[in-house]
Amino acid sequence: MVTVTDSTQRRAPKAAKTTSVFKKAVMAISGIILVLYLIAHMIGNLKAFSGEEEFNHYSEWLRTIGNPALPGSTALWLIRIVLLVAVFAHMWAAISLWRQAKRARPQGYVTKKAMAQSYASRTMRWGGVIIAAFVIWHLLDLTWGTVNSAADSGPYDKLVASFSNPVSTAFYAIAVILVGMHLRHGIWSATQTLGQSNRRREVTVNYAATAIATVLTLGFLLVPFSVLFGLID
Repeated sequence: MVTVTDSTQRRAPKAAKTTSVFKKAVMAISGIILVLYLIAHMIGNLKAFSGEEEFNHYSEWLRTIGNPALPGSTALWLIRIVLLVAVFAHMWAAISLWRQAKRARPQGYVTKKAMAQSYASRTMRWGGVIIAAFVIWHLLDLTWGTVNSAADSGPYDKLVASFSNPVSTAFYAIAVILVGMHLRHGIWSATQTLGQSNRRREVTVNYAATAIATVLTLGFLLVPFSVLFGLID
């Protein structure tokens, strides 16, 4: 008896693995871009403690960054485009990998690894949906002022008006905590994907991921709660 093996079938697992590695790399690199943005954004937010004039001056600087080499808000729009591409690339890679894993295991089963997964890992998809909804609200509230009671005022007044509302602050806090959980798991996953983690360094990577996520979470929560409790007005 002669057994003939289809060459396409032989290459399929290797091709699938290559595609998976590419998608994980896309998710890791786009995630790093977004983390760097979050760090810069957090530092900018903390300027609210410097007072109205300093915060409004910083907001104006963001719109004119790169002048006069780049006219108007060109640099800001370039940053926005990069961020938008990173967000969509991150979402595409995450959804695609989830579907790929689901097709590979059409019938769910329980493993020790699955049982050991963190809460952040198991809720990243729904957390991502909530974060996306928050980003839209955040833009409507503080960037465009569409839903802000101080829409015709400066950036500082809009910030104070938004976070003086306990409901708005609570929604912001929930979203930021979800971002922190997403970050902790994402940073750890990214280091593994990019080959910077192994068993010997796993503990260190876990601590580093937790530290970065915690600092960013607390940094983003500091301003809204300071406004809510009257430390910034």
